[in-house]
Amino acid sequence: MNKLWITDTILRDAHQSQAATRMRTEEMLPACQILDEIGYWSLECWGGATFDACLRFLNEDPWERLRALKKAMPKTKLQMLMRGQNLLGYKHYADDVVQSFCKKSLENGIDVVRIFDALNDVRNMETSIKFVKEYGGTVEAAFSYTISPVHSEDYFVKLACTLEKMGADVICIKDMANLLLPYQAYSLVKKLKETVSLPIHMHTHNSTGTGDMVCLMAAQAGVDIVDTALSPLANGTSQPCTEALVCTLQGTQRDTGLDLNKLNDAATHFRGIADRLKKDGVIDSKVYRVDTKTLLYQVPGGMLSNLISQLRQAGAEDKYDEVLAEVPRVREDFGFPPLVTPTSQIVGSQAVLNVVSGERYKTITKEAKGLLRGEYGKLPGKVNEDVRKKAIGDEPLITCRPADLIAPEMENIRKDAAGLAKSEEDVLSIAMFPQVAPDFLEKRNNPSPSSVDENGVRTLWVVDTGN
Repeated sequence: MNKLWITDTILRDAHQSQAATRMRTEEMLPACQILDEIGYWSLECWGGATFDACLRFLNEDPWERLRALKKAMPKTKLQMLMRGQNLLGYKHYADDVVQSFCKKSLENGIDVVRIFDALNDVRNMETSIKFVKEYGGTVEAAFSYTISPVHSEDYFVKLACTLEKMGADVICIKDMANLLLPYQAYSLVKKLKETVSLPIHMHTHNSTGTGDMVCLMAAQAGVDIVDTALSPLANGTSQPCTEALVCTLQGTQRDTGLDLNKLNDAATHFRGIADRLKKDGVIDSKVYRVDTKTLLYQVPGGMLSNLISQLRQAGAEDKYDEVLAEVPRVREDFGFPPLVTPTSQIVGSQAVLNVVSGERYKTITKEAKGLLRGEYGKLPGKVNEDVRKKAIGDEPLITCRPADLIAPEMENIRKDAAGLAKSEEDVLSIAMFPQVAPDFLEKRNNPSPSSVDENGVRTLWVVDTGN
């Protein structure tokens, strides 16, 4: 077997899973030279919730972050996570928005785009795969791994074959809830290596304490790349630890070839960032716990921290275990969708409402109604028709590719953004987050005196309190 390649998630999923994506760009840049010298297959640094968090909480332009990281790390492939037709938002966008977003992401510095759909509905991945390839990016097509009566090893192998035919360059096993156990990982990777001709990339977390073993067994089965995180923000709801896996494989056929001294230098920097996030109360101690109940509730790392936050805001933190127990019941009612953004938020929010209100489905969110109607794509299993009837009444179900019902949007968004947007990237920011981006752009375009230093330079970053 060849060396095992590593993608480090320290700049994206690690702090998204543990600290609600609150690491700032100015905290990343001092470590970039070290990271660029390590020899990773890629560094995941953008996409997912980073775009939203930059605009909503950190007073940062996510496009500026990407350009700064690319300039600081010219040797290493930069990777992002994209939710297919959802892009980085929480709804489907028109095909012309997807085209423009793919184009600008690659122009601004992204090399590898991990594309997935929350429901594993490949129709929702077609357009993003097409345009990432057209504009010269590497397409890493991912399937969302989950366990249910309708999800089996054969289901995922067939899905991988479909994605290969659609033009994927790499296949990713996206185990967002650390549900893929070590021997199942070995079997699945083995079967994929026998069936598809593409590199296989393994993504997991360590919520149930099995993540290290999953990576090791996947490596033994011949996986090509695995996701890990540098130790200061590793494990728990994040990815398994980079340094630990590198040490484990030293001197074997799967030796990563990475230098532990360089990894330690980078980890030293991020240890200070992790300490700051803990001090600010951004990191909750619950994210470090090994919780095998995840195998029952199937709640991914990022979703756990969001549930904790929602319950805290509702003054109902004592309902945590009740909400965790409600999640799989809601999921079954909704036809067993994998729990990953945006379905994790939809199912999670509905579970919180069901528990806090004291009556199941007394209030049903707009997003839950959309999911049950088919706005997000085809649900994998049988839906509880009583719940669906309560949610949408006699509204007709959507059975086509949902984006086929969406007219082109970019021209109207450009018109609405005129005077505020200074670039196509600004237009796309407004397209992604129309309630948040305009306020950010207004402040950026017209900085207050307090955001300009004595030399007339605008301050790009502000201290976030974690609220």
